[in-house]
Amino acid sequence: MKRLMFNLFIGCAFYGISEAQVARSYRLSTGSLTFLLPSNSVNELVASGDTIWAGTSRGLGITATAGTTWEHFGSVPPLKASSVASIAVRGPIVWVAHATSTDAGDESLPTGDGLFRSTDGGSTWTAFPQPVDVGTVDSTEYGVNWIATLNITTAVNNITYDIAIGPGTVWTANYAGMLRKSVDSGATWTRVVLPPDSRDSIRPTDSLDFDLAPTGGRLGLRQNLNHRVFSVLVASDSSVWVGTAGGINRSTDGGKSWRRFSHQNQARSISGNFVVAIREQLKPGGRTIWAATVNAESPDETRGISWTDNEGATWQTALLGEFAHNIAFKDSIAYIATDNGLYRTSDGGDSWLRSGAVVDNIAHQRLAMTEVITVAVHGDTVWIGTPDGAAWTLDTPSSSFGSIWRIMRTAISVAPSVETYAYPLPFSPDDEVVRIHYAIPSTGVGNVTIRIYDFAMLPVRTLVAGVQRNPGTQVDEIWDGTTDDGRRASNGVYFYRLELDGGEPVWGKILVLQ
Repeated sequence: MKRLMFNLFIGCAFYGISEAQVARSYRLSTGSLTFLLPSNSVNELVASGDTIWAGTSRGLGITATAGTTWEHFGSVPPLKASSVASIAVRGPIVWVAHATSTDAGDESLPTGDGLFRSTDGGSTWTAFPQPVDVGTVDSTEYGVNWIATLNITTAVNNITYDIAIGPGTVWTANYAGMLRKSVDSGATWTRVVLPPDSRDSIRPTDSLDFDLAPTGGRLGLRQNLNHRVFSVLVASDSSVWVGTAGGINRSTDGGKSWRRFSHQNQARSISGNFVVAIREQLKPGGRTIWAATVNAESPDETRGISWTDNEGATWQTALLGEFAHNIAFKDSIAYIATDNGLYRTSDGGDSWLRSGAVVDNIAHQRLAMTEVITVAVHGDTVWIGTPDGAAWTLDTPSSSFGSIWRIMRTAISVAPSVETYAYPLPFSPDDEVVRIHYAIPSTGVGNVTIRIYDFAMLPVRTLVAGVQRNPGTQVDEIWDGTTDDGRRASNGVYFYRLELDGGEPVWGKILVLQ
């Protein structure tokens, strides 16, 4: 699941803003080709054929060269430079959902920023506004019932966290916008009725009394956590699996009837009801459905990973206490992206291996955070997306998982007039690191020394001393805000001195603000 304000799933706020639903089509001459990612904050990765699709905080990027070159689409209409919330690819059909935020007093609320569809692998795109409703309360026909339904008239909290492409149908998980589907390639969208929190299943022939409402609000409807939708999967047999804040829902008849699995309604249940990702692992003789399951409202729920080998009749759990975001597979191997790194199991969850530090020994780079938001697999290559960049590793008998990493990050290139800079400024050591960016001349040995001083020019930290960096490259060195003796640096202005063999020392500035 994408790293986009999950903490808001319990408290929904809605604003009465109605938007016109008009599709716009564009043909792209080409995206912008570069050697860098669109952004270092990578929310989504999807592998399809030889292409890796990357959703970042500054738009969509694709690579077919293992990350050595990237094509950017954020600056080419109709695609945007806003955050990509989800990507789905099925053959030449690609769907992308964008997200932004809306200021609401003292808080910032996640906001859907539209859907985009390509039917030719990204050469042409059609843009659709975020699906919204008209009016306040409606009635939805469901078999013999008419269900009172909360109309979602705004894109605020109506963000498409997941997309699944099925035969003739596109499904979207829209948080407060609920579960929706389109059978006409996005021209129109229909809300899909899911069970309320009080029922474990629904069928059109049932006599039902509940409201289709992710929140009750001022209208007095009966809210259901199971109508706050975060993930969706169309499995290989066309069954539909939907993750909500109230559990996992499964339909085998195209979304007409549903069976709900929750932490409370089974003896061997999922670990938590807040389901941020669902994926299918195909295996000889069967399949496994995996889900990233997080604690919702009940104190006996816990975050972790849950999976079933029998279509939801029973569930197994592991990695309890870990916030899992996404899941990918290579044959019998499962990879789980979590806040504490990438986990791997090759024996169906009996044992787990966690990736260590992500270090690129060729580019002399490392990822400063353990958090992994998304994972994708292309052949023997395992890709991860993080708030600090993307990376890949090989998982083969000759190259063990996590032993070799290649890191992809973006940065503003230094110019002749600016030989080095530090970012971000200011930086908060409790939440992030600061990177000192500089260029190595194309000639020379490339030995580097960087020392940091406080405002009184007293030495604080020797970051690197006489290390060799590759000639003709641009490099980041990381400072975590600690001194040589391990103390946390105080708030204030700091200076760093960059020494390159054969050149004059260069100075830069860092601002620490905790």
